[in-house]
Amino acid sequence: MKDQSDKKNSTSPDPAVLWAGRLAEKPEAGAFAFQASIGVDARLVREDLDLSRAHAAMLGRQGIIPAETAAALDTELGRIAGELEAGALAVDPAAEDVHSFIEGELTRRLGDAGRMVHAGRSRNDQVVTGFRLYLKRRVPEIREALAVVMVVLLDQAERHAGQVMPGYTHLQRAQPVTLGHHLTAWAAALERDLGRFGDAVRRLDECPLGAGALAGSGLPLDREAVAKDLGFARPSLNSMDAVADRDFALEIAGACAITMTHLSRFCEDIVLWASEEFRFINLAEQWSTGSSIMPQKKNPDFAELVRGKSGRTTGNLVTLLTILKGLPYAYDKDLQEDKEALFDSLDTVGACLRMFRGMMAAASFNTGRMEAACVGGFLEATDAAEYLVRRGLPFRRAHETAALIVRDCLAAGRRSIAEQPLGELKKRSGLFEEDVYAALAPAACVAARKLPGGPAPEEVRRQIRELRGRIRDQDLS
Repeated sequence: MKDQSDKKNSTSPDPAVLWAGRLAEKPEAGAFAFQASIGVDARLVREDLDLSRAHAAMLGRQGIIPAETAAALDTELGRIAGELEAGALAVDPAAEDVHSFIEGELTRRLGDAGRMVHAGRSRNDQVVTGFRLYLKRRVPEIREALAVVMVVLLDQAERHAGQVMPGYTHLQRAQPVTLGHHLTAWAAALERDLGRFGDAVRRLDECPLGAGALAGSGLPLDREAVAKDLGFARPSLNSMDAVADRDFALEIAGACAITMTHLSRFCEDIVLWASEEFRFINLAEQWSTGSSIMPQKKNPDFAELVRGKSGRTTGNLVTLLTILKGLPYAYDKDLQEDKEALFDSLDTVGACLRMFRGMMAAASFNTGRMEAACVGGFLEATDAAEYLVRRGLPFRRAHETAALIVRDCLAAGRRSIAEQPLGELKKRSGLFEEDVYAALAPAACVAARKLPGGPAPEEVRRQIRELRGRIRDQDLS
């Protein structure tokens, strides 16, 4: 049962609650905290201050509020920003949201002048403007981190452009490639991620401020000027869509999920390569952990954690899609859940890129082990078929001949076609000559594959140069 003080507080409009005037009672403390978002949107305080300053300045220029009031608002908003930066002021965790906190501070300091800042705007357009501003600042940081990881991979690839190793399909030895080719493949995937994030930023670069709750405002706002002052390319086209749209959050969440899927796949390779069965990679000790019970263990835990954290970003994307799929236009309180999911994805990608960069920069490779692994498993079988094709045999017959030779080798206990005597090869095709053995050496198999995209060392180096150029051509600001 409420005591008298609770009843008094609940029936008096709370100036710190922006909608308090309509309701005779506000939700009880637990319910109010449940619907508050300050714990998530406090990270938008910088952006909310910036957009509030731009909005207040426009209100003054348009004569909607007195010029001296607009100037006072700007001064106080700047002072609040400085105090927050210096640690002299902290966002109040009891506030409903970051917008209420800032407007409450202005009202506490300026009285009625502080109450003028919200003219012509709603929290609906305010929050999505702050969200977009935050992403315009945050996503370039992710893109910069991606570019740095690419450079680390390309540096390693360049050092190992000629180092042969098995390539795998179905996790079975398939054909010889080079370590440089494999690492360049990873960098090529991240270059697409770089582009995806850039595309998303270009599409989100419009300003919703002035859209109001959904129908704009009857006040003579200058939306174009505010958009320009905040660094947006343009104001949003339609006021209802401006507050309902979260496509930009979906796109960035999708880019995060794809990036983390790439990192997860790379780390799966690393975990395999670090095993005793492969022993292709040596992870530095500072990028490994031990076991609490088995003294001999050196575990690739950082790679495993990156792989595991990919699930967070996949889940966050599904969360956002699920939130949006059933919402009517325009704004609904469900949209308050958008930021927590996307913030978590951005934080996860940023942390994993830092870990992956450090791990790969410090890694070394057992190149002798990689080269030895190219013998056995008949990785040269395709090259044997192509040897016959170059001598005029139709490919399907050449393929069948190579397959029969593999069966012959297995029956004889041989591990590669190169171990089969020439006389035995000729029983399958008279086109074989002594030079077949040189052609089937792993390095020769790799060198022959110099088509664009192939693993031949000179072609891998060209791919590396191409990717380095693409990084340089990116606008990472």
